[in-house]
Amino acid sequence: MTQKALNKILKEEFMKRIFKKVLCAVFAMALVVALGIGMVACNKEAEPIIAVVAKGETHAFWQSVKSGAEAAGEKYGYRITFRGPTAESEQYVPEQREFVTQALNNKNTKALVLATIGTGFTDELVSAYDKGIPVVEFDSGLYNNGADITAGKDPTVSAVASDNYAAAGVAAQNFYDNQKEKIEAATTADPYVVCIIQHDSSQTGIDRANGFKDKIDELAKAQIEAGTFESYIEVKTNNAGEYKAALQASQTRAKPADAVFMCNEGVVNECYPEVTDNVSKYANIIFCGFDAGTNQIDWIKGKVSGAGKLIGSVAQDSFQIGYQAVEQAAFAIEGKTVTEKVGIKGTWYDSTNIDEMIENNIVYEG
Repeated sequence: MTQKALNKILKEEFMKRIFKKVLCAVFAMALVVALGIGMVACNKEAEPIIAVVAKGETHAFWQSVKSGAEAAGEKYGYRITFRGPTAESEQYVPEQREFVTQALNNKNTKALVLATIGTGFTDELVSAYDKGIPVVEFDSGLYNNGADITAGKDPTVSAVASDNYAAAGVAAQNFYDNQKEKIEAATTADPYVVCIIQHDSSQTGIDRANGFKDKIDELAKAQIEAGTFESYIEVKTNNAGEYKAALQASQTRAKPADAVFMCNEGVVNECYPEVTDNVSKYANIIFCGFDAGTNQIDWIKGKVSGAGKLIGSVAQDSFQIGYQAVEQAAFAIEGKTVTEKVGIKGTWYDSTNIDEMIENNIVYEG
């Protein structure tokens, strides 16, 4: 055999050995990765869960709530699952009940954070109690002031929600500060009138409307006694067109309203187009709002020239609602002191701080 042939055989043998080593290394790496993924999956499956079932999932408000919930989960070492029905309507109660059932049947669920949209949760709440799973109400109380709870089997340990009465009072205080001179300058022949459009007859609607009225009446007491100030409430529902009709009616009274307080985002979303479509009709009307959303942001920023002015609004701190609800759930799991009722105060925003509020996830678009 020639030296050249021998070198060729040696080279081929060498390459075969290198190939085998590389192939083994690749297989070894793949095995490590597979085992690693398996370990991660196993670890994830074993993670303790705080299940959050909300009234919705896609709206900007609920996305902010979700962000707060996840931030608290990360802090306290819990995986957060967040689910909500297709729409915030009682027709989707069965869908929401299914989400609750699934959460309670997950062996890793250690607590449930729940905001119901209707009746029919008795069985699920009893199941939570029997399984030793604490429940934190959030955003609003369990439907009908606890009517879904079986006596002696109440799994709820805390309630976290906006203090709607106090938040509306914050709006009234800021509104009064802005309009004080005009209110005090009113006469019996031309009193200053405020229309309050209440979005529904729920406790939230009642608290917001009464919170604003009680505070504004307190601040304008002298003018009320002199017959130069009046506030009144229009209770409506969320049926299409009712809020717009209430706004229109406020201008056909013997003494048209000088100002309008809108109790939620839905009211704003009907009133804003009415105002911008009839600029001259509402040019001198002052508006005050509640909640957030793109229409409210655009209105405060004066996107439509000459339209009636929205001086500001009070926002629910949706991020904190989610955060505080999960925090109380974590405390309950760990046997720490749980606050029975956590009221999240509303925050006033206007043209001077709206961009900062958006950046801080307090005021949302959408």
